[in-house]
Amino acid sequence: MRCSVVLALSFLAPAALAQGPRPRARDIGLVIGVLPAGPLDAITDVAGVRVGQVTVTSGDSINTGITAILPHGGDVFREKVPAAVSVGNGFGKLTGLAQVRELGELESPIVLTCTLCVPRAADAVLTWVLGLPGNEDVRSVNVVVGETNDGWLNAIRRRPVTEAHVLEALRAAREGPVEEGSVGAGRGTVAFGWKGGIGTASRRLPATLGGWTVGVLVQTNFGGVLTIGGAPVGRRLGRYYLRDEIGAGGSGAGPSAGAPGADGSIMIVVATDAPLDGRQLERLAQRAFLGVGRTGSPMTNGSGDFAIAFSTAASARLGPLGAGQRTRQAEVVANDALSPLFEAVVEATEEAIVNSLFRAVPVRGPRGTVPALPIDSVVTVLREHRIIP
Repeated sequence: MRCSVVLALSFLAPAALAQGPRPRARDIGLVIGVLPAGPLDAITDVAGVRVGQVTVTSGDSINTGITAILPHGGDVFREKVPAAVSVGNGFGKLTGLAQVRELGELESPIVLTCTLCVPRAADAVLTWVLGLPGNEDVRSVNVVVGETNDGWLNAIRRRPVTEAHVLEALRAAREGPVEEGSVGAGRGTVAFGWKGGIGTASRRLPATLGGWTVGVLVQTNFGGVLTIGGAPVGRRLGRYYLRDEIGAGGSGAGPSAGAPGADGSIMIVVATDAPLDGRQLERLAQRAFLGVGRTGSPMTNGSGDFAIAFSTAASARLGPLGAGQRTRQAEVVANDALSPLFEAVVEATEEAIVNSLFRAVPVRGPRGTVPALPIDSVVTVLREHRIIP
């Protein structure tokens, strides 16, 4: 099998992204929520977070890839970060889940890929971590690899992701703008019957509320009744879950290829520079699913919905203990001050999902072509409902 590999690097200039043929939510005047976004409106607005992506394609049969998220630029195994996982619906494969929940810490990059690519990707992340200087004597590493099933657009049984793809994504990880849509682990995904993919967004609290940033990156591959900014976009475009079962139809405002199902998955990665411990990060991760719900997902039986949250705060970093050290001291946000962070993650998750749809381009796979969300039709619906000017 010969695959072409496209590096979807995260250090593209903002102007280059803006010149793309498809807009982000804010490019059409769609502002979700009340909190301001960070300068990039991306997970990389959280200082130190890096994203690297590799898109793997071959003809009309292979459409998949790797998206890697690094909490900081150092050795995450040696400088662990507080972390937590929340499971909205567990029909999925998330390697490393148990230890993150048990210890409340992350010791590897987070890698996203396709369902049947998880074992090979996990082995490659092991290669990466074990090969870092200073890890020569390491005998146990808990790598974290998540997935969604891109089998509609990807010949998934061929398991086309290789160790080289994963290592390239890890090496390519950079701070800065993040490419979205049909790239990396989002190359072959489908959301709400349209092309899904990778999306990202961020929120920054005002100084009076701590000044912290929350960034979210999603891999969207799920369904439901698409709602954008509160407007019934899926219903108006005639493409939504249970449409045929209830004998309803749309207005003909957009393309229709039958009612899509709602099974699938979403992977949500949440980063923040707020000093939070594992328990608090689990509470933060739980709120991400409120953002998923706002877009119209019921999180069906066949959907694997996972949120992984981590803190990059230097004061919360879990470095090696000194000789004879038995305790750690860490400053954490008071519980009474968490609510604005909860609002931030809900808003950022909702916008990241919308961005994944807006930025995605049509992709042809072995079962046909999945179209991109028709932006012009969406704009019409949003204007009708006075969501945008």
